[in-house]
Amino acid sequence: MPDGMDVDEQPRGVKRKADETRTLSEAPRRIRALEQDVVNKIAAGEIIVAPVHALKELIENAVDAGSTSLEILVKDGGLKLLQITDNGHGINRDDLPILCERFTTSKLKAFEDLTSIGTYGFRGEALASISHIAHLTVTTKTQESSCAWRAQFSDGTLVPPKPGQSAEPKAVAGRPGTQITVEDLFYNVPTRRRAFRSASEEYAKIVDLVGRYAVHCSNVAFSCKKHGESAAGVSVPSNASTIDRIRIVHTSQVANELLRLEIANERWGFKAEGWVSNANYSIKRTTLLLFINHRAVESSNIKKAVEQTYSNFLPKGGHPFIYISLEIDPQRVDVNVHPTKREVNFLNEDEILEDICNEIRSNLGKVDTSRTFMTQSILPAVKAPTAAISTPQPKGGTKASDQGSRENTTTRKSSVQKLTTQRPYENNLVRTDAKVRKITSMLPADQRSTSPTKGGDEEPPEDMQYEYSDKEPIICRLTTVKQLRAEVRDNMHNELTDVFSGHTFVGIVDSSRRIVAIQGGVRLFLVDYGMVSNEYFYQVGLTDFGNFGCIRFNPVLDLEELLRMAASQEQERARNADDLDWSEVIQTVKDQLISRREMLAEYFSFEVSERGELLGIPLLVKSYMPCMAKLPGFLLRLGPYVDWTDEKGCFHSFLRELASFYVPEVLPSLPSSVDGQGTVEDPEIASRKKHIDRTIENILFPAFKSRLVATRGLLKGVVEVANLKGLYRVFERC
Repeated sequence: MPDGMDVDEQPRGVKRKADETRTLSEAPRRIRALEQDVVNKIAAGEIIVAPVHALKELIENAVDAGSTSLEILVKDGGLKLLQITDNGHGINRDDLPILCERFTTSKLKAFEDLTSIGTYGFRGEALASISHIAHLTVTTKTQESSCAWRAQFSDGTLVPPKPGQSAEPKAVAGRPGTQITVEDLFYNVPTRRRAFRSASEEYAKIVDLVGRYAVHCSNVAFSCKKHGESAAGVSVPSNASTIDRIRIVHTSQVANELLRLEIANERWGFKAEGWVSNANYSIKRTTLLLFINHRAVESSNIKKAVEQTYSNFLPKGGHPFIYISLEIDPQRVDVNVHPTKREVNFLNEDEILEDICNEIRSNLGKVDTSRTFMTQSILPAVKAPTAAISTPQPKGGTKASDQGSRENTTTRKSSVQKLTTQRPYENNLVRTDAKVRKITSMLPADQRSTSPTKGGDEEPPEDMQYEYSDKEPIICRLTTVKQLRAEVRDNMHNELTDVFSGHTFVGIVDSSRRIVAIQGGVRLFLVDYGMVSNEYFYQVGLTDFGNFGCIRFNPVLDLEELLRMAASQEQERARNADDLDWSEVIQTVKDQLISRREMLAEYFSFEVSERGELLGIPLLVKSYMPCMAKLPGFLLRLGPYVDWTDEKGCFHSFLRELASFYVPEVLPSLPSSVDGQGTVEDPEIASRKKHIDRTIENILFPAFKSRLVATRGLLKGVVEVANLKGLYRVFERC
C-alpha cells in the first residue's frame, strides 16, 4: 500500500448505518405534486410519439364525425405541417373553448360506458396532447352554422392568432366539416424532434397508416400527399370496393390473388371478415391489416398464428397478405389498455384465433389443387420461360420393379424436357413491342397513317422554344376546385382506367372520325381519341390549376380582330341568326375578358392587356401546340358558354372550353385536286396530318397512359372489337 493514499476501510457491499445515512443530506426529500404543465407534456409524450400517431388520432376523430372524404397534407414528414380536412358534422362554436382540454369528449359520460364503446376515440386526450407540443389551428363549420369558426390553441387553451388580438374563435368562410392544422410538431421537445432520422421515413409511415384506413373504411374517400406536390401518395375514391381499395393501395398483384374470409361464432361472440392472399402470392414480409371493432391495432399473437398457418402452403421465406376486420362483443373487449389504443385485450383470444386460422387453412386447401410455378430452361434454343402446373399426387401406391422404375425415370425426363421447351399458348400471347408492326402497314398505301415507324424518314417534330421561370408551384386550396377533382374521382371507371394505364398503341384507324386502335392485354379496342383527349385536357386543367405554362404571342394579337373572325365564321354557319347584333356580341365578350384579366392570368395563365391585346394562352402539355385556327372560336365561346356568375361553374365551364380547344382538329379528307395519276392532297393539309398523327402516338397516348383517370362517360368512346381468347374459342371449331 503506497504511503499518502487515503483508503476507505469499510468493505464494498456493506450497508451504511442509519446514523451515517442521515449525514449525507440535511433532510429527506419531500413528495410534491408535479406542475400541471409537466403533467400535460408527459401525457402528450405517451400519446403522440411520432407524427403518424397524431395523424391516427385525427383520422379516427374525422371518421367518428361521419366524414365521407378526408384530405391529408404533409410537410417534412408531418413535423412542419400536418393537415387533415374532412366533411363531417363539425364542432359547435360553443364547444371550441374546451376542445383541447384534457378529458373532454362527446363519446363517454360514465365509466360504465367503456364496456360498450363503439367509437374510435373516447378519452379526450388527442387534441389536448397535440396542443401541448405543437401549434394547433381548428377551422370548423356545422350544417346549422352560417359561417365557419377558426381558433388557435396552445397548451390546451385558446390563444390569439397574433399578440394583442382576441383569443375568441373568429368567423371565417369555410365549407361544412373540420380542418385541423398541426404545425411545428415537437417544437418545445427538442430531444424528441432530433430523434427523427428523415422526413421521408416519417412520410412513409403516414402513407402506410392512411392506406390501412383507406382499405378498411368503406364509403370514405382518402387523399394524402406531400406539401407542394400535385401527385397524391394515396388517393382512394369513396365508391371503391374493398378489392379496388386494396388494388389502389397495395397494387393489382395482390388484389388478383385474394380469397374471401368470413367466419362467425356466437359462443365466442365474434365475427370476422376480410381478404387473405392465396398460395400463389408471397412476399418477403407479412402484410397484416388488422382491425378490431374497426380500430387499427397490432397483435403479435395473431400475426404469428397466421404466419404459422401459411408456412404449410408458401415456399420458404414467403409471407402472406392479410386483411382482417374482427368484430367482437364490446363487453368482451378492453380498449383502455394502451395510451394510443394500439393494443386491445379481449376474452377467449386463443379460441377466436384458432377459428380464424382453421378458416384460412380451409380456404387455402380448397384452391391448392392447382399451383403455378415459373420454370426457366438453360438450353440455348429456348428463350422464354414457361408456366408449369403441378397437381397433387395420390398418396400410397405399390412398389415398382427395377425395370418399371427405369421406365418411369425415362418418362419423367422426357416430360420435363418437353415441359421446359414448350412455347406459350398462342391465345395468351400479347403485344410487347409497340414498334414491331402497326395496323396501318396492312392498309393500302394511300390510306396508311403517317405516324413514324422504324426506319422511316418522317420529318422530326417542329422545334419549340421554352423559357423556364423560377415561379414556385401554387397549392390550390379552393374548395370549388377540390370539389371538381372529387367529382372526377367519384366518376372513375376502374377497369377502363386499367386499360389505358397498361395499353399498347396499335395505330390510327380513321383520322376523319378520330379513331385509333389500342391493345389492352389480349383485347383490341377502338377509341375515339377526340373524346378521350377532351377528358384528359380537362383533368390536366384541374390537376395543374394555377400552375399552367403560357404560350406567349410575339407580336401580340388583337383580341377584337380575333373575335370578329370567329363572328364571321359563326355568321356563315348560322344563316338563320341574321337578326343577331354581332358587333354587340364581340364588344360584350371583349369587355368580359378584359374585366376579368387578373383572375384569368392568376388561375389560367390567360393574359389579356387593358387595351384588348391577347398576350398569351395556357400551355397544358409540353411539346404539344393546339391548332391556332381554333383560337378565334375558342375566344368567342368564352363569352356565352362560361358561367361567370358562379365560381365553381366558371372554373368548370372555362376548363371544358379550354379542353375542347386543345383537342386535335379534324382535317378534311377530300382531295384538293384530281389529275390523271390519282388523288393529290394539299401539301399543307398533308403536313398538318403528319404532325397530328405523330402527336397522337408519341405525346397524347403516352400521357393518357401515365395520368388519365378514365370516367364512365368515356365508355361511349371505347369499343372492344376483338378478344384473342374469344376468337380462339370460335375458330378452334373450324
